[in-house]
Amino acid sequence: MKISVRNIRKTFDLYPALHDVSLDIASGELIALLGPSGSGKTTLLRLIAGLEFPTSGKILFGDEDASAKSVQERNVGFVFQHYALFKHMTVADNIGFGLTVRPAGTRPARAEIRRRAEELLELVQLPGLGGRYPQQLSGGQRQRVALARALAIEPRVLLLDEPFGALDAKVRKDLRRWLRELHERTGHTTVFVTHDQEEAVELADRVVVMSQGRIEQVGSGDDIYDEPATPFVFSFIGQSNEVPVEVRGGEIAYRGAVLGRTEEADGHWRMFVRPHDLALAETGQPGLAGSLFGARRAGRSRVAEIELDGGGPRIEVELSADADAQQGRAVTLRPTRWRLFPQSATAA
Repeated sequence: MKISVRNIRKTFDLYPALHDVSLDIASGELIALLGPSGSGKTTLLRLIAGLEFPTSGKILFGDEDASAKSVQERNVGFVFQHYALFKHMTVADNIGFGLTVRPAGTRPARAEIRRRAEELLELVQLPGLGGRYPQQLSGGQRQRVALARALAIEPRVLLLDEPFGALDAKVRKDLRRWLRELHERTGHTTVFVTHDQEEAVELADRVVVMSQGRIEQVGSGDDIYDEPATPFVFSFIGQSNEVPVEVRGGEIAYRGAVLGRTEEADGHWRMFVRPHDLALAETGQPGLAGSLFGARRAGRSRVAEIELDGGGPRIEVELSADADAQQGRAVTLRPTRWRLFPQSATAA
């Protein structure tokens, strides 16, 4: 099922939650809505679900305007962060609940509902647990049951709101891999909300990066990491440093030290560079001069914090694990890859 979001605005008591948002989601695509708290990602998901209605704009399911239709009319499956399972019902009854409350004319027979629940328990790799109650399951198992319940109604669209947010890191990683495999088997059009960059990049076909009620960029994980469209995307996705620089005659300079060349116009710019794209300069080579403020081990490397001379910003650089990390050591860094944004471009 293709979903088209057309110029959606949403306000709550005059507070603008979404500003003229448009997005096309292909049938069978797995999309992540990624952003910090207050970015509008959950509001957008709830508008697609029919749990909220737009102030203006349209939401299309295929060629059909679904903007004013209820959750039931849209036939969406919704999975919440905290499972929302009925504690007094068995796992099988939880899974079949959406079918049992259908109008009599469309409600399957009890035996068919039971068969469907058992089939879905196999699909989510929980065979034989239909007779248990939610409190007898682990958090990861309960989230699988919640997903099976969403799938039981044979939804046109599957929506997940921070589906793994309440789980520990190891379980989250396992469930991410499992959900990706499940998506490839079922082919549902799926939209999920997350604030976890790793989760979004690992799971989604495309990532929608949001900030302050607007879409900043839509693209693959590689797109948003390697070619960030805005200062916000650069600073939000992965680790980054920001250094104020000046461009004169094609040269990029910081406090008079030439860092590289560019075709951008003369003037004041913001250089964004990732810690692993900074290298220690050779003796006498110009660069970002400063002193080592602190360092921490990060797997097979070491991340050092450098305080730039002259009251400049504090930046991070990735060094080898055996590098000299003595506090106060003078260092000069050369950027090997960077992006320039105008001073007027916003990062928030």
